[in-house]
Amino acid sequence: MASLRLGPLLRYVDGSSATVWVEASGPCTAEVRCADGSGGEARTFQVAGHHYALVPVTGLTPGTTTAYEVLFDGAGVWPLPDSPFPPSAVHTPVDDRETVRVAFGSCRWASPPEGEKDPVGPDALDTLAARIAADPQGERPDVLLLLGDQVYADEVSEATRHWLENRRGLDEPPGAEVADYEEYTHLYYESWLDPEVRWLLSTVPSCMIFDDHDVIDDWNTSEAWVSDMRETGWWRERVLSGLMSYWVHQHLGNLSPEHLAEDPLYASVRATPDGTDALRTFAARADADPASVSWSYRRDFGRTRLLMVDSRAARVLEEQNRSMLDPAEWTWLREQMLDGQQPEGRQSDGLQGDGQASGGSGGSGAYDHLLIGTSLPWLLPNLVHDAEAWNAAMCRGERGERWARRGEKLRRAADLEHWAAFPSSFDRLAELIAEAGSGPQAPATVCVLSGDVHHAYIAEPVWREDLAAPDARVVQLTCSPVHNSIPPYIKIGFRFGWSGVGRAIGRRFSRHGRVTPPPVDWRKTGGPWFGNQLMTLTLTGRSARLRLDHAREERDGAARLRTIAESELS
Repeated sequence: MASLRLGPLLRYVDGSSATVWVEASGPCTAEVRCADGSGGEARTFQVAGHHYALVPVTGLTPGTTTAYEVLFDGAGVWPLPDSPFPPSAVHTPVDDRETVRVAFGSCRWASPPEGEKDPVGPDALDTLAARIAADPQGERPDVLLLLGDQVYADEVSEATRHWLENRRGLDEPPGAEVADYEEYTHLYYESWLDPEVRWLLSTVPSCMIFDDHDVIDDWNTSEAWVSDMRETGWWRERVLSGLMSYWVHQHLGNLSPEHLAEDPLYASVRATPDGTDALRTFAARADADPASVSWSYRRDFGRTRLLMVDSRAARVLEEQNRSMLDPAEWTWLREQMLDGQQPEGRQSDGLQGDGQASGGSGGSGAYDHLLIGTSLPWLLPNLVHDAEAWNAAMCRGERGERWARRGEKLRRAADLEHWAAFPSSFDRLAELIAEAGSGPQAPATVCVLSGDVHHAYIAEPVWREDLAAPDARVVQLTCSPVHNSIPPYIKIGFRFGWSGVGRAIGRRFSRHGRVTPPPVDWRKTGGPWFGNQLMTLTLTGRSARLRLDHAREERDGAARLRTIAESELS
């Protein structure tokens, strides 16, 4: 009889349906059975000797909460015996719901086993789970956005290091990093079998997107970086395994049942006794020709639209034509931003609006709030932005070949590869935000949600006087890490990067690099905050409120989430 190896993860939820992801120890029929009589089942599919199912749950009633159990071949496997947690449940929204709560963060090292000291402090997801479990009928997120680095393939725990050493030794590259699909599965076990996180992910829907550490630090930094990596003997297996495991563990659950039904790869993997070859062929194509695959996706939560953007694998890395997104991704992003927002017959011609954003009072469009999820912040500390834009100019030869060689070394050493390192893409995103945020149907807010940089902050752009600003209020909301650390010297660097002196130094970088000024300036309006943390947006009608919670160990030894900042966005 098959047993439950990993999961369940509650992924997609709408008013009448949901999907639940599981891994079984062997082939079986996985069933989700809800207390209200709804449910669904799916046969497992196989990848690299592992057995998975994404169970479609149908017949749910909008605006209800129903507990569920998981069965394999008719035998119950979830909830676990003697579980200290409340029953896992599906909370369905009503079609015209007024309020949506979106929690988000990124960068999570797996917590150590119970009883071991946590070197980086309490885990924000563990403490969120404890808060919800203590009051199951209380406030909870409608969706949890995990914005990258859900696992660390290149920075493993001591326990995983010992496991790798026993499995294959560490003398040959990649040493104490994961090398293949089986080792990736170990990372997911370590991260998602954490009891609190396992329960949390079983009862709060989640949306995910990768960042670099899901594959390797600075993944796809530059064309030269990719060339160097492809010359190694271990990289191909690493990147294909990373993409395969991401598709299985994270990407599938991002998709709606309708999209899954139309997905040819999903159909192919399920149609064969072993889907490994089909998935590996897909991963090889995604690595060789990133433009042939799209990892980005859209979710609508009432009148809130979420666009999760792949800002890692979709890059164009040709040095003289660098772009954060390939042409098809840019087209998709603009279409999704404008879908339902433009009055019929009206053609947009770029930047519009007649004043600086203040969360205007329009609102006859398809959504009231636009959330753009990108693992990498669009707006960085000013000095960091200017340094990255300067470095991009050096690397493309603005100051000659010698500076270009130095620039490439610095780009890799200092992780200079955010939106600022793709200046034309930075500008284009600003233009798209202004376009989507302007006019009589403009949303109240456009929020860029990011992680990566191991601190949290709020930043607001101001469009140049010669450009029309959007009517929506636009904010960069950055929240990281969920469970990780940051060296003191980097904390100092980020604080300095936001300072007036840092801004002045940044301007000198820009002059030396002959950098064209971007269409926006920006200022920090909150933070920086450091620690393990989560942000939550509460969106009600056209109002938006932001809360930042820190995971802290209290005097009684218990770890709890404590609110340290709140802000009214509109």
